[in-house]
Amino acid sequence: MADSKRHSPQVLVGVDGSDNARAALEWAAVEAGRRGTPLTVLHALGMPLVVTAYGGPVRFQPTEEMSGQAGKILQRATEYARAIAPSVTVRTLTALEEAPLALIRQAHPGDLIVVGTRGMGTVASMFAGSVSVRLSGHAPCPVVVVPVGEDSKPASTSLDRIVVGVDGSSTARRALRLAVDLAQESDGELVVVNSWEVAFPYDPVALTAAGYQPQDHVLDRKSEELVAELLADVVDEQREDVNVRVSVVRTQSNAVDALVRAAEGADAIVVGSRGRGSVRGPLLGSVSQGVLHHSTVPVVVLPKHAEEYA
Repeated sequence: MADSKRHSPQVLVGVDGSDNARAALEWAAVEAGRRGTPLTVLHALGMPLVVTAYGGPVRFQPTEEMSGQAGKILQRATEYARAIAPSVTVRTLTALEEAPLALIRQAHPGDLIVVGTRGMGTVASMFAGSVSVRLSGHAPCPVVVVPVGEDSKPASTSLDRIVVGVDGSSTARRALRLAVDLAQESDGELVVVNSWEVAFPYDPVALTAAGYQPQDHVLDRKSEELVAELLADVVDEQREDVNVRVSVVRTQSNAVDALVRAAEGADAIVVGSRGRGSVRGPLLGSVSQGVLHHSTVPVVVLPKHAEEYA
């Protein structure tokens, strides 16, 4: 991670010339305008390391052709970002490392990293160390993963409706704080989702006749109490004007499906990460990783290393 002394917040986006990166760039440029911060556009060359007999590992230097191609990608990205957000200051950077490491090294607490993805596909790819998973596990600031649909249609760049899933954990409390800040930033609506699984089929009429409260009534009440407690802890005087709606979801599948369904028609999903492991092989929590794989809207992941929401 770069030295955070005297650092001004930025939005940092990775580009490689693909449609996925273009969607991320568009989202990042709009967000930099909302925040009033510079936009740093980074292109990573991913040059291989070589170990010499007289020193530590060093990276191969790019050829003139590679450097020229990187320059063209950054120039096109700069022109596109300025067309979207003319008031935003755009800075460019070429890195020798692979993209996840380069973005993490350039990021600071208070920044925002944006990357694009078309979806990670098969179950096997969940453990392959993709850019979005590696960043979401280890970045020092929130990471936004912007998907591109099957028809290459870019995701929404607005934040009019934000969905966040909570479960009472410290990770969920941190994610809720981030979601409240994003909603306040855009004057949007925040939908707080708490889901619970139907463990087994039951007859509510028979239970009520036997003197028991229906299971769904009990769990609905507990969900509402949980969310109210979290909101009371997170929403302070600076955040009290946020438009918050609570959604209790009953599901016979899992929390990932419930959260993704709740976010249909929304502009973003916010989740917390319990990332573990090295930069090359992190593991995310099952919910955050599942949402990354299945969401059709941008996912804002709060890594456990994001100090401003600790």
